[in-house]
Amino acid sequence: MPVTNPWLAGPAPDAVLPREQLEERILNLLSAHNTAVIATVNADGSPAATPVRYFSLGFEILYTSWHASPKSRNLARDPRVSAGIVAPLVGQASSRGAQLFGTARTLDRDHPDADAYWEAVRWQSDHVERGRSLDEPPTDPLTVITPDRIVYTEHWLRRAGFAPRQTWRR
Repeated sequence: MPVTNPWLAGPAPDAVLPREQLEERILNLLSAHNTAVIATVNADGSPAATPVRYFSLGFEILYTSWHASPKSRNLARDPRVSAGIVAPLVGQASSRGAQLFGTARTLDRDHPDADAYWEAVRWQSDHVERGRSLDEPPTDPLTVITPDRIVYTEHWLRRAGFAPRQTWRR
């Protein structure tokens, strides 16, 4: 039987990708996708995973969420968070994604830092879809996830002799 990707056979390389190249790949992934699964901790200690549409600004991801949502209540109590972002998977060769580990903070619209983050949010399409005026920007709170560590996985890296799993630290 023919092997479509013979470079996937055998043990994975363990070479570390240079930081600049790793950062470029992570930023590309964050910019090319818009759905993440956010993992928070419920009051009883159990995990809660919620899919969200996100926007990215550098290595941070952000999304809108009202204070009353379960994920926002969880983050208000415990700001530790993990987020998973995955590219469409066809097979082992296309395996590509990131796990972000860090903290989250929710910024109300009048917070001094909010404007800088809102510039990264493409809210206009939502307003058009919902029949809202483009003259009235959203007033939603924004939750910003700042990663301390990102575990990036890309099996295509094996072709160049690099480990398929790389770790970025702030």
